[in-house]
Amino acid sequence: MSLPPNILRAFSNAPGFDEEAFCRVHDTGEQVSSVRINPAKFSDPAALSFELDRRIPWTAYGYYLASRPLYTFEPLLHAGAFYVQEASSMFLEQALQQTADLSRPLRVLDLSAAPGGKSTHIQSLLHPESILVSNEVIKSRAAILEENMIKWGGSNVVVTNNDPRDFSGLQGYFDVIVVDAPCSGSGMFRRDPDSVAGWSHDLVALCSQRQQRILADIWPALKEDGVLIYSTCSYSVEEDEELADWVLETFEVSSLPLLTDSNWNIVQSFSEKHQAAGYRFYPDKLMGEGFYLTAFKKKSAGSGPPRKGGRGKWEQVSRQVRDGLKHWMKETDFSLISLHENILALPPLMAEELALLQSLYIRNAGVTIGKWAGKDLVPDHAFALSQLTATGIPVLQLERAEALNYLRKEEIKTGTGQMGWHMVQYMGHTLGWIKVLQNRSNNYYPKEWRILKQV
Repeated sequence: MSLPPNILRAFSNAPGFDEEAFCRVHDTGEQVSSVRINPAKFSDPAALSFELDRRIPWTAYGYYLASRPLYTFEPLLHAGAFYVQEASSMFLEQALQQTADLSRPLRVLDLSAAPGGKSTHIQSLLHPESILVSNEVIKSRAAILEENMIKWGGSNVVVTNNDPRDFSGLQGYFDVIVVDAPCSGSGMFRRDPDSVAGWSHDLVALCSQRQQRILADIWPALKEDGVLIYSTCSYSVEEDEELADWVLETFEVSSLPLLTDSNWNIVQSFSEKHQAAGYRFYPDKLMGEGFYLTAFKKKSAGSGPPRKGGRGKWEQVSRQVRDGLKHWMKETDFSLISLHENILALPPLMAEELALLQSLYIRNAGVTIGKWAGKDLVPDHAFALSQLTATGIPVLQLERAEALNYLRKEEIKTGTGQMGWHMVQYMGHTLGWIKVLQNRSNNYYPKEWRILKQV
């Protein structure tokens, strides 16, 4: 892929930019594949059907791959055992560990979270009593975000579909806000060569203005001494270092420098006006795509803590339902509430937090257990992929070919005489539910998630 001269000239002022090496790596067409393991579900990466090459050095859970598999046909992906994510963006782990106290409960917002790479990563790093709000402004992308967060299986996540300005009413609510900002996308040129034709100086200027507006909208929601982590997949100084200068000029903040290993070959930059510390990733210097990250600490208190929430728009489940769920769920101290006919399991204190978040459009919160019908539960897919299912629930173990048929929502021949609900598993990892009847079985894998392709 040959990059146009006007693009190369536009990047010439970017710290660490080496035009010759940059062009050479883009000309090769080389692709880097990487995945991140879900530590709550998966402890043996060697069990994967594809070969792992080596660890990504700035994260505990990321691996480079020797070659790119057909991820769609990996049942463990659908079970939430791993996530396919670009390696450079996993540097978020360093930013969180070095700027926030992850040993205590935190309120964290991932503002532009779809499709879910950073949110699943954040969830793996947080204290279990933390609350992660994963937001996406675009409705169709919010659906993808919700799907991936359900597969990941964390119970302390709230998925929202809101504009950044909708969070301004949550004065001083969040300890950490992560803004992976919409950008001109030049850092993905190697992965998406077609995006080169859509790049322009006007697009960079438009994105810079949008980034400023997003940060201004979200700023009131960050608490005093809270941390803002800002990132892009752009090489343009206008969206990176100049944006960092704008933050320092507009808000009462301090730049938060991070420690990096010189062997990682990350380029540390400093903004021209105020010397804000930033971190640049170039594909000619390391195994990863273009990426920029900077972090800030908020100095001013703003308008004070968030207002108290009213009563939630939900009800506590009845004693009959709670007793009926005992053979379905592990013994936990989770709150059980009924919302829109669904039973939700919420970690301690989340119901109180949801009351504060009622001004937002919430797509999903906690774990949806299912619907109570008559005297029994119709279990939800999210419940199967959570960590809350009881050990006594019948399990149907499938081989790879059968597991793929299940994920296509085809009928599965069970060969079991036990009737009723079963969890379907592959290599010990749950894929969903099946209900065994007298002469057939019903596949309850979500229709909208099913695999449509054949191997």
